[in-house]
Amino acid sequence: MKIAHPILQVQSYLRISIKPISNHLSNQETYQGFSWANMALPSTRRGFRTAMRLSKQCSLTHLSTAKRTYAETKIKKKPKGIFAKCPPTVFSGIQPTGIPHIGNYLGAIKNWVHMQNTHQRVLFCIVDLHSVTLPQNPNALRQSIFDTAACLLACGIDPDKAILFQQSDVPQHSELCWAFTCLTTLPRIQSLPQWKEKSEKYAKDINVGLMTYPILQAADILLYKGTEVPVGEDQIPHVELAQDLARIFNYRFGEFFPKASAVIPKSARIKSLRTPTSKMSKSEIDVKSRIDLTDSPEVIRGKIKKAVTDFTPEIFYDPDNRPGISNLMDIHAAFTGLSSDEITEQNKLKNTVGYKSEVADIVTQYLTPIREKVLRLREQPEYVQQILDRGAERAGDIAQENWMQIRKLMGFK
Repeated sequence: MKIAHPILQVQSYLRISIKPISNHLSNQETYQGFSWANMALPSTRRGFRTAMRLSKQCSLTHLSTAKRTYAETKIKKKPKGIFAKCPPTVFSGIQPTGIPHIGNYLGAIKNWVHMQNTHQRVLFCIVDLHSVTLPQNPNALRQSIFDTAACLLACGIDPDKAILFQQSDVPQHSELCWAFTCLTTLPRIQSLPQWKEKSEKYAKDINVGLMTYPILQAADILLYKGTEVPVGEDQIPHVELAQDLARIFNYRFGEFFPKASAVIPKSARIKSLRTPTSKMSKSEIDVKSRIDLTDSPEVIRGKIKKAVTDFTPEIFYDPDNRPGISNLMDIHAAFTGLSSDEITEQNKLKNTVGYKSEVADIVTQYLTPIREKVLRLREQPEYVQQILDRGAERAGDIAQENWMQIRKLMGFK
């Protein structure tokens, strides 16, 4: 007789009591992010016997052994074909925070441009639904969406090679998100590092969207059967959640979703110019902490000139002891392709002031064509909107086809 997978939390047909186990397991104790104390047991005689046997074994001394034994007993029953085989598909999204900075470009956008040239099926999404998990001014959000699209195009995203679209234009994202929400346990979401961080930061007025947005992120990826997801390292737990949801859905309803794998760019993580121990971010209040893609040459020179460094005049790479100068060398390396050793050798006769001037020249020369194209696109809002509309139509066709199959599998049709 088929034994239900514990992750699915199938309602017990026998309505058996789980007190023998829950007496020894608190609500906070989890195995791989899933609650054991509140988990309904498999509704089969074999599952009942297993539960009773483990309940006798459970003690505070042997708690971890009992949990592991129960997990291993059930995991053996999972089918071998857990993920569907699908054509390689690249999917990634960017929040519409306005003009991207060089950290966004070097950490994500530059890699997107490369992947659109090496893959046949590529989708890039401006995730405006994610942005409203925090308060937004409607007019400012509208402008930020446009600026983000214009910058992506200026950086080299080609609408003939990749589908560029606005998330809210494809309603199936929200529909699939709800289906996945009903397959996700609360402890699984609460185990995510970013939820812990945000729940502390916005403890007084946190909204449900901040908790569930990783589920929407999973829906974004899997709606297009994404297999490769270029993300930063901090987003790996969310891609793993997408894998879990694909596995749960496939087990319950039939194999449909592929395994989505995170693709981490090899470029260095660019740090703040003012706080070089933290990553470059728009959330930092000081605008001198970052270089935006549309900054003028004069602004770029001023920001790099005031970048925080140490009092050692020599130029050499030591991120632990010299984070400021090492960050400038990472920026230099990312824009030129040189190694830190090559940069050190080329600048061994320069002091910090002279080296900052050289980095400013390199960044200015690289960003000037991008800045000029963004300014031109700002004069052509209809053209940018046409690209987004065409992208939404193409993405919508894929989403609708997949969503209809999902509805059929789930019993909606």
